[in-house]
Amino acid sequence: MPPFPSGEISLAPCAPAHPLAAPALAREGAVDQAITHAAAADITRQFIRAKQPCADGYRWYLRRHEGASNYQALLDDLVREGRVEDACWMLDQFGPTNDVLEVDYLEADALVFAGSVRCRGHADVEGVLRTGRSLSVLGGLRVGGALRVGEDLRVAGAVRCEGSARLQGDMRVGWSLTVAQRLQCTGSLRVGGELDCGAAAQIGGHCRVAQDLRVVGDLGCEGGIKVGGHLQAGAALQAARGLWVAGDVDCKGHLQVGWGVRAGGHIHAGGAIRAGESLWAGDTIEAGEAYGVYAGLDVPLPDWPHSAQVSARELPARLLSGCWAGGPGNAP
Repeated sequence: MPPFPSGEISLAPCAPAHPLAAPALAREGAVDQAITHAAAADITRQFIRAKQPCADGYRWYLRRHEGASNYQALLDDLVREGRVEDACWMLDQFGPTNDVLEVDYLEADALVFAGSVRCRGHADVEGVLRTGRSLSVLGGLRVGGALRVGEDLRVAGAVRCEGSARLQGDMRVGWSLTVAQRLQCTGSLRVGGELDCGAAAQIGGHCRVAQDLRVVGDLGCEGGIKVGGHLQAGAALQAARGLWVAGDVDCKGHLQVGWGVRAGGHIHAGGAIRAGESLWAGDTIEAGEAYGVYAGLDVPLPDWPHSAQVSARELPARLLSGCWAGGPGNAP
C-alpha cells in the first residue's frame, strides 16, 4: 500500500530556494545552480491522517516531517530513502507545481520533481526520472529506469531509456531515441535520428522519424507517420491518418491506415493490409498468408480510379479492394 493518500494541498508564497536546496537527491556536486520559483506546497498532518494512510507510511511521515511538510522536500526525502515508487505515487495524488529546477548538468540516482526541469548540459539518471511538468535537456539524456514527464519533453541530443517512457505532451529529440520497454506519448513525436522501441509504442499525435523506426510490439499512432528510412513493427501497425516511408515497411501483424500508404520499397505484413485511400509501393505489396490487401476502404466507389489506386512492381496477391494502377511509375 502506498505510504501517502490523496489529499489537499495548501499553497503559500515562499522565497526562492537556496541554489543547492532542490532537489536534495542528486549526488554531491552533480546539481548546481538549482533555482526554484513560484509557490511551495505544504501538506499538513491532518491531510495525511484524514485519508487513512498505511501505518508504515504514516510513521515515516511523523518521523521525518512532522511540523515541516514542504511538498518537494517530502518527494526529495522519499527518493533519498529509496522510496521512489512512493514519491511517484504521491506526485500522482497531489499533482504538479509551477516550480522550476535549472541546472548546468544533471547526474542523480533518481529524480522526482513536481515542477519543470531545465538542464543546460547532459542528464544522466541511474533510476527513475519523473517530472510533474516539462523536461528540457540541451545535451543528451540517459535514464536507467522509467521516464515519466508530465508535459513536453525537449532533448537536443540523443535519448536512451532503459525502462519504459510515458509523456503527457509532445516529444522532440534531436538525435536518436531508444526505449527498452513501452513508449507512450500523448502528443506528437519527432526524432532527428533512429527510433528503437523494445515493446509497444503508442503516439497520440503525429510521428516523424528522420531515419529507421523499429518497434518490437504494436505501433499505434493517432495521427500520421512519416519515416525517412525503413519501418519495422513486430506486431500490428495502425495509423489514423497517412503512412509515408522512404524505405521498406515490414509489419508482422495487421497493417491498418486511415488515409493513404506510400513506401519507397516494399510493403509486407503478416496479416491484412488495409488503407482508407491509395496504396503505393516502389517494390512489392504482400499481405500474410490467407489475408487480403484492401485499398479505398473510406473512398466511394466512383472515386476509386483517383483515390483508391494500388500501385506496385507487380499485382498483389488477393487484392480485394481498390483500383489496380500498374507499376509504381504509373502512380501519381
